[in-house]
Amino acid sequence: MTAPVPADVLSRLKAVLGESGWSQDPARLAPKLVEWRDRWQGTTPFLALPKTTADVAGVVGVCFEAGVPITIQGGNTGLVGGQIPQGEILLSTERLAAIRDIDPFDDVIVAEAGVTLAAVHEAAARHRRRFPLGLASEGSATVGGVVSTNAGGTQVLRYGTARQLVLGLEAVLPNGEVWNGLKRLRKDNTGYDLKQLLIGAEGTLGVVTAASLKLFPLTTSRATAIAGLPSAEAAVRLLARAKEEAGGAVEAFELMSRIGVEFALKNIPGQRDPLEGVHPWYVLIEIAAGESGSAESAMERLLAGALESGLAQDAAVAQTEAQAGAFWSLRENQSAAQKSEGATWKHDVAVPVAEVANFLREAGEAVQRFAPGCRICAFGHVGDGNIHYDVLRPDGGDDAAHAARREEGSRIVHDIVHRLGGSISAEHGLGAMKTAEALRYKSPAEVAAQRAIRQALDPKRIMNPRVLF
Repeated sequence: MTAPVPADVLSRLKAVLGESGWSQDPARLAPKLVEWRDRWQGTTPFLALPKTTADVAGVVGVCFEAGVPITIQGGNTGLVGGQIPQGEILLSTERLAAIRDIDPFDDVIVAEAGVTLAAVHEAAARHRRRFPLGLASEGSATVGGVVSTNAGGTQVLRYGTARQLVLGLEAVLPNGEVWNGLKRLRKDNTGYDLKQLLIGAEGTLGVVTAASLKLFPLTTSRATAIAGLPSAEAAVRLLARAKEEAGGAVEAFELMSRIGVEFALKNIPGQRDPLEGVHPWYVLIEIAAGESGSAESAMERLLAGALESGLAQDAAVAQTEAQAGAFWSLRENQSAAQKSEGATWKHDVAVPVAEVANFLREAGEAVQRFAPGCRICAFGHVGDGNIHYDVLRPDGGDDAAHAARREEGSRIVHDIVHRLGGSISAEHGLGAMKTAEALRYKSPAEVAAQRAIRQALDPKRIMNPRVLF
C-alpha cells in the first residue's frame, strides 16, 4: 500500500481536471477497484477522468512534481492485476474516447486510448477495412490497454501482436511532457523507436493517449471450421499442413481441450457440442483470402487430407456466419466457462510451436503428481505457441486448499516453460501477479537494461510502481 496522498495534491488535481473530470464517490470507484475474476481488489483516494491529452499531462505533471504514484486503467480487462491500484491515484482513460481520423488510402486509423477494440473494428468496417486484432473482451478492452500490454489475440498467426500493428503513438511521459509520435509511416529509421518502448510497458514509461493503427482490406473469402483431434501432437502437425495448404491465408488456429468444451457446454448458455462424437482435443481453424472461393477450397482440401491421414477424427465447416460465430463463441468462452468451477491457477505461457505438445504432456504429468485429481483446462493459440494453461481444483475439492498451493504449482508449470525456451507471460503482461517471479527467468543483463530505461524516464518511479522491474 502506498503512502497517503497529500490534500494539496488532490486539490491541484481537481483544479486541473475540472468538476466533471474526477471522482471520489465510492460507488463510482467500486467497479474500477476489482478485477473481473475478483482476485484483486484495490483502493484509491482519487479517480482522475481526463478527457484530453492536455488533461492527462496536467495530472501526470502534478503527480511527478509531488512524487505521487499513479496507476493507469483502460477497460479493466487485465488478468494480472496491474490495473488495480493499491492506494495510488487511479487514472482512467475511459473519456479519451475519440476516433480522430481514419484514412483508407494510408490504411490507418487514429484512435484515442479509451476507444474500445470493438469500436475500432466498427469504424474500420464502415470504410471497408479491418483492424485484425481480436479479443474475447473487445467490447471493453481499450486501445490504450491493448498497446500497453502488447495484446495478441486470435489473429497473431497472420498479423502479429500489437507491436506489429501500431504505426505511431501519442503519450504523456512520466514528467508530464507530451510526446507526439502519431506517425503513419511504415518506414522510419531515425533513431530509437520510442513507440516500441511504450508498447508492452504496462504503463510504466508513460500514459498512452492515442495510437495510429494499421488497417487491412476486407477479405472476400473466409472459411471457419472445427475439427476433433486425437492428440495435441496432431494439432501441431495439422497446423503445419494448414500453412502449406493455405500459405499466408491461415488467420487463426485455436486449440481447446475436451474439458474446456464441457465447461462451456455446462456453464455458458446457448453453447452446443460442435461435433457428434467426443474428442480429446479440438482446433478451430479460420482461413481468409482475397480471391472468392479460395479460402473455402483450401479448407476443404486441408480437412479432407487430415481425415484421411488420421490427424483429425471428425470436422465441421461453418455454412453460415451464425455457425461460424457459434464455433468462435465456444472458443472465446473458454475462460469465462471456468469461473463457476472453483479455484484455478491460471497461466498465460508461450513455448516454441514445435514444443507445444511436449509442454502439454510434461506439464500435465508434473501437475497431476503435485495436485492429484486437479482438472487441467488448456486452450489457446497453437499458431504462435501461446497456451492458456489453467489448473482447476479437483471436482468437489476445497477452493482455499487449492488456492493456497497456487504459487508452488505455478512454479512447476513455469519451470517447464522456461526449460523449453518459452515465456511465463505470452500476452497478458507481468502486472502485479508475475513481476517478482519473472526475475527468476530473466538474465541480470536484461533486468539491468530494463531498470536503466525506467530510471531514465521515470526517476521517481511514479508510473504503475508495482509493475515490472
